[in-house]
Amino acid sequence: MMRLLRSLLPGRRKLGFAYLFSLAISVALALLLGALMMRLTGYSPVEGYAALVKGAFGTRRALGNTLAKAVTLSMTGLAMAVAAQAGIFNVGGEGQLFLGGMAAAIVGSQLTGWPAAVAVPLAFVAAITAGGLYALLPGVLKVRLKVNEVITTIMLNSVAIYLCAYLANGPLRTADKGIAAGTNAIDPAYVFPRLIPLSNLTASAVYAAVLALLCWYVMKRSTIGYEMKLTGQNPRFARYMGMKTDRLILWSMAASGALCGIVGLFEVYGLHRRFIPSLSNEFYFDGMLVAMIMRYDPVGIVLMSVFFAMLKIGGTAMELGVGISSELILIVQSIIIFFMAAQSGLARIVRERRGRRAARRRIEGKNVPQGEATS
Repeated sequence: MMRLLRSLLPGRRKLGFAYLFSLAISVALALLLGALMMRLTGYSPVEGYAALVKGAFGTRRALGNTLAKAVTLSMTGLAMAVAAQAGIFNVGGEGQLFLGGMAAAIVGSQLTGWPAAVAVPLAFVAAITAGGLYALLPGVLKVRLKVNEVITTIMLNSVAIYLCAYLANGPLRTADKGIAAGTNAIDPAYVFPRLIPLSNLTASAVYAAVLALLCWYVMKRSTIGYEMKLTGQNPRFARYMGMKTDRLILWSMAASGALCGIVGLFEVYGLHRRFIPSLSNEFYFDGMLVAMIMRYDPVGIVLMSVFFAMLKIGGTAMELGVGISSELILIVQSIIIFFMAAQSGLARIVRERRGRRAARRRIEGKNVPQGEATS
């Protein structure tokens, strides 16, 4: 299992033209199979996909909802990529997201009446601290005790989610009528304004754009990004070069958790205005898929997030408008992932066969008698 995951780390595979071409073919085949399933179930593929595109981009509200979903996917995907850059898998982003949202909700509800210019930055600090420290825990276990980070982060997911659910249903439960479970509402002055009326797109998109640019710069243009990449590719060589690999791993895990915590803040301050137990519907795992498909490239993650958001938002509209089940979109996504996983395996097999053939030709060339070779 770990060997398979390690093969997915950045640096082992690059986002080159050949891979992008394979990805385009995989998307086309997945959509073609989706069209075939529509036809077999009695629906028109043209009407189905037209409804999907219209449901994702046809109106300002639909466009806003699609972009809002893309923001969430890109942020969680970048959180995964930052940790993977240093060769460590943060699979616990869902729990870190919940803790960040809870911390931000507590700040927003307790600082009622404070100026937004003070309270909102403090909420960011709380979300970053909660998510970052919670991600740091499995990082420390990995560095100090060599404990598998995949196992610890998955287990800590449940701890964080159930802890937040307990707080929202118990000690921090609101007395507001009509709220089954959740904390007190944050001050209305702290709520992020909507960029497109009646949609889910809020000012969090502006913060996300800045953070995405920062992630790109750190991962692709900074010295620490290069050191993280070298640590992920070959930690032994990185240590030999004098790099503090343990510190880089801890830093990348903390940064990954901080990004997840900020996503939790976006949900609280942008949409729900309080913490609720259903704050996330496995947002981080969707972002993980986006990051893995795009091989942890920041620009690729943002672009693929828009495509996956289109499928998510447009799929719901397709079901309501045409009657085609939105589960079909999940099938299309699964087919894309399957094709890309198969592409990696097939490419490896082709490379190995080419290597064996080249080695065989070199051996046969050396074994040719001198007289035959000169004649």
